Amino acid sequence: MRVRRLGWAGLELEAGEGRLVIDYVRDLSPLFTGWKPGDGLAVPGGTVTAALVTHLHRDHTDAAALAEVLAPEAPVLRPAPGHGDEVDNVTTLPAERELISHRLAAEIVNAWDTREIGPFRVTAVPAVDGLGDPQLNWVVEAGGQRIFHGGDTMFHGYWWLVARRFSPFDAVFLPANGAVVDAPHLQPPSPLPAAMDPEQAAAAAEILDARYAVPMHYETEQPDKIAGYVEVSDPETEFRTHAGSRAHALPIGKWLDLAA
Repeated sequence: MRVRRLGWAGLELEAGEGRLVIDYVRDLSPLFTGWKPGDGLAVPGGTVTAALVTHLHRDHTDAAALAEVLAPEAPVLRPAPGHGDEVDNVTTLPAERELISHRLAAEIVNAWDTREIGPFRVTAVPAVDGLGDPQLNWVVEAGGQRIFHGGDTMFHGYWWLVARRFSPFDAVFLPANGAVVDAPHLQPPSPLPAAMDPEQAAAAAEILDARYAVPMHYETEQPDKIAGYVEVSDPETEFRTHAGSRAHALPIGKWLDLAA
């Protein structure tokens, strides 16, 4: 299995004839208004046989982008809808509507559910979203290799459960921008990170016993993404400091061959 970083939290995975994407997006402007569609983002190298999404924030679920690359009837595995009313779910409803309008074959899965998709075995594992919306993380296995995708989860107490069931990992892809969010519908705001910062991501990588720990969910060339969204100034450098020899920064568009 080999893995390619598509930008932000997007990944492309190849194994045999199968191609899978996780959190693949092309247009982040509905959420990050200053980010032009396609800027700093790569596209999959061929037709995609399945898609996984960690949660339905618009920077992780882009139905239009998925519709362009997915094979007919290819599954899109996703977490459950949010709880509560439209105010509670304001950050997930746009992606919900787009999944329906593009008629994607979306399937709701729960934590610890496993699916066999071509050469891939995928398992949804628990995660904790910084805004209180449903989120899953993903373990993907193929060809004797195993990776973890962390969406934009916060640090939580499920790491050890995941590690007991799946570690060691060949590679873990972890959010590291430590974003502090001041959202109008979540007041008073929290001063704490809504996604893991570099030190927390490094700690998760150690618990998961990762051969490669790859930071993601940061693009320093896209500053000032939106008012009320404040990131760590240099996530990659800080992550290298905390993760040590595990750290493996992967440029956008580049592959990591796990069989090498």
